[in-house]
Amino acid sequence: SCTGLRNLLQGLNFSFKYYSSINHLQTTCPCSKIKAKKCHILNCSGCTCTRRTAPPGSILPWKFFSCKEGTRISSKRKQNTSVVTSELLHKNLLKSEQENWYDISPIYKPMTKRIKEKIEELHNKCTTFNSESPRMRFGENVYFEENGCIFLSRADDDEGNVDILFSADDLGFSDAFIQRIRISPDQRYMAISLKSESSEEANCVIMELGHFPVVKKVIPSVFSFEWATSDVLYYTTQKNLKCQNVFMITFTNEKHTKLVYTEQDARFFVDIYLTKDRRFLTINSNSKTTSEVWLVDCRKPFELPALVQARTKGVIYHIEHRNEELYILTTYGEPAEYKLMKAPVASSSKENWQLVYALEKKTKLVDFEMFSDDCIMFLKNAGHLYLNVISFISQSVQSIKLPTWACEFELESHPEHTTSTCYFQLSSPVHPPKRFAYSFKENNLIEQAVQEVPIITNCHTTRLLAKSKDETLVPITVFHNTNSKELHRKPLLVHVYGAYGIDLNMSFKEEKLMLIEEGWILAYCHVRGGGELGLSWHKDGCQHNKLKGLHDLKACIMLLHKLGFSQPKHTALAAASAGGVLAGALCNTDPELIRAMVLQAPFVDVLNTMMKTHLPLTIEEQEEWGNPLEDEKCMKYIKSYCPYQNIKPQRYPSVFITAYENDQRIPLTGVLQYVQKLRKAALDHASRTSKKGNWIPNIILDVQANGSHCDSSWEHSVSE
Repeated sequence: SCTGLRNLLQGLNFSFKYYSSINHLQTTCPCSKIKAKKCHILNCSGCTCTRRTAPPGSILPWKFFSCKEGTRISSKRKQNTSVVTSELLHKNLLKSEQENWYDISPIYKPMTKRIKEKIEELHNKCTTFNSESPRMRFGENVYFEENGCIFLSRADDDEGNVDILFSADDLGFSDAFIQRIRISPDQRYMAISLKSESSEEANCVIMELGHFPVVKKVIPSVFSFEWATSDVLYYTTQKNLKCQNVFMITFTNEKHTKLVYTEQDARFFVDIYLTKDRRFLTINSNSKTTSEVWLVDCRKPFELPALVQARTKGVIYHIEHRNEELYILTTYGEPAEYKLMKAPVASSSKENWQLVYALEKKTKLVDFEMFSDDCIMFLKNAGHLYLNVISFISQSVQSIKLPTWACEFELESHPEHTTSTCYFQLSSPVHPPKRFAYSFKENNLIEQAVQEVPIITNCHTTRLLAKSKDETLVPITVFHNTNSKELHRKPLLVHVYGAYGIDLNMSFKEEKLMLIEEGWILAYCHVRGGGELGLSWHKDGCQHNKLKGLHDLKACIMLLHKLGFSQPKHTALAAASAGGVLAGALCNTDPELIRAMVLQAPFVDVLNTMMKTHLPLTIEEQEEWGNPLEDEKCMKYIKSYCPYQNIKPQRYPSVFITAYENDQRIPLTGVLQYVQKLRKAALDHASRTSKKGNWIPNIILDVQANGSHCDSSWEHSVSE
C-alpha cells in the first residue's frame, strides 16, 4: 500500500520501528522446502561522499562517486561547564528514578503476572480465530512474511510447499523486524528493510533471488526505497530523524551509486513512492504544511527528475498516474481539504489542475489506492468509516458505509494495479483485524468469515458528541461490555492525542479487550489538533489554538461522567507522545476529573524543547507548536498550557510514565525533570494540608533501557 501517502495524510509524523546494525553479511543461500504456517501482513547511510551545496530541494547533476560503506567521520566536541553540569544532573535524576522504580515495581509483580497471562491468552485466541493473513502476489508467485522469514509459494500449489527466501536470524539480524519488502519488476531482486527496537534507523538488505538467494548488498540508515526498473533501486537515507538525500544504485555489471536529490530546508522530509502503474517514481519533499514532488520516468531512470509543481506554502500534494495523466491528491484551492485533481504529464503545474472529486466538509481522507480503471478512497466521517469508489470509465462515485464497529483501516499491498479486487483490513481497539475485499467486477463488499472471540460479541460501541467551551461538538467513541450493570461504578480509561493532524490510535490491542472483559469502559476523545474531522480539525487545534484541544478533552470527560459512564474517582487518562501535552495540561488545570494518568514517552516540556534548535525535530515542529524563540506571544501561549511549566502544589492524580533512555524524539531529561517537579508539588500540597481523606499520589517513572519512541514488538509490548 502507499506508505508515503499514508504518512502524508497522517500529518507527516514519520515513526517507524526496528533497526539492526551490522558491518558485513556473508553471501548465503537460505533456500529450503517447508510447510506453510500462518503469515502476517506485509508492510510493504554510513557513507562518506563529496557533494556540493545546493539550494533547497535541488536536483543534483548526475555524477559518479565512490560510496565506502561503514566509514564514519570522527568529531570532537568541546564540553563547557554548563554541558558537564547538565549531564551530571541528568545522570543523578536518572539514577534516582531507577532506584525508585526498583523499590516500587515488586509490589505490582502478582498483578503483572496475572495481566501478562491474560493478554497472552487473548492473543492466542485472536490469532487462532484470525489466522488467515494476506499475501503479496506477482503473477503466479506469492510472497509472504512470518516470524522474520520471507517465503515464496506458487498460487496454484495446494500442498502448502514454500521456499524460504530470507531469514533474519540466519543472516545475523536476530534482533530485527522486517518493516518493508519491495520486489523488482522481473522478480530477480528483493529489497528488505530491517529495524531493531532500540533505533529508528533501518538497514536495507538487497537479495538476488533465484534457485539460491544471495545477499548482494546491505545499505545502512535507509528510510524508503523503490525499484525504478528491474536493476535500479532508488532510496532515501535517514540521519537524526531526518531524510534529506535520495540515492540511486544500479545492479548491472558496473555497480554505481549516485546522489540524485538533496533537501536543504530542515522543515522538509524526503521519501520516495512508485506510482501504481510503475510508470513514475516520485521524490516527495514534505513539511507539515507544504509539498514538492519530482518525477523520475521509470522508462528512463538515468534522466534528471522533472518538477511537478514548485513548493507553495500551504499546498500539500501527492502524485499518481494513469493514461498519461497525473492524478493529484492535494489541498490546493478552497476549501483547504483534500481533493482529487488531474493534469497532463507534460503540463503539470497547478494552473492546469482540474478537479475530479472533492471531499465533503469535516471528512478525513485516511488512505487512497489507484487502480487501472478506478480509485478507492478510505474516508472517515462523524466517526464512521466509508469506501468511496471512483470509476474513471463511468465517471461515477459509489459510497459504501463500512461496519459500525470499525475504527481503523489497513490497506493491503496490491502490486498489480490491474487487479479486479481491493483487499483491506478493519479493526477497532477491541476487534482484531478482519479481512474485507471490494470487487470492482461484482461491485460489492466481501467479508472474510472468521470465528469471533466470545467477549467481542458482547462489546458495545457508542458514539457521542461533547460540546466544548466554544460550542464545537467533539466526537467520542465509547466501548463497554453489554453485560455490565451500573456503569457509573465501573472504571473508565480515557484516551487522547490531539496533535499533528493524526487520528487517535484505535488499532486492536489485546489489553483493551482484556479491560472490556473485566468490566472497564474505554473512551476515545477525538479532540481538535488531531485529524479525525479533516485538515481544518487539525488547524483548529495547533499553534495558537492548542488550548482548544484541552477544552475539548475536559468537555469529553465531563460528558462521560454526566451520562453515567463511571465517575472521577474511577477514571484514568491515557496518552502517548504528543498526547502527553493535553493529558499533562488537564492534570494541572482539572486534576479532580481523574484519579490516575498513564503516559508513554510523553511530550511534557514543550517550551524548553521548542527553545532548543539543536534538537533534531525542533525546526520541523514549529509548524505545529510555533516558534517561541522569535515570537514572544507564542512563548507566552506555550507557557500557558505546557505541562511542566504549570505544575503547582495541589492534589494530583497518581501518575505512571514509561520513558526510553535512547528516545530521539522526546528528550529523557525533560521527562525526568517533569516527574521530579510533579512529585515535589504533590508532596508540598500534602504537607500543607490536613484535610480529611488527604492522600499522596503514586508518581512512578519506568525508564526502559531498550525500546524507542516508536511502537514495540509484540513481545516487548506485552512486557510493558
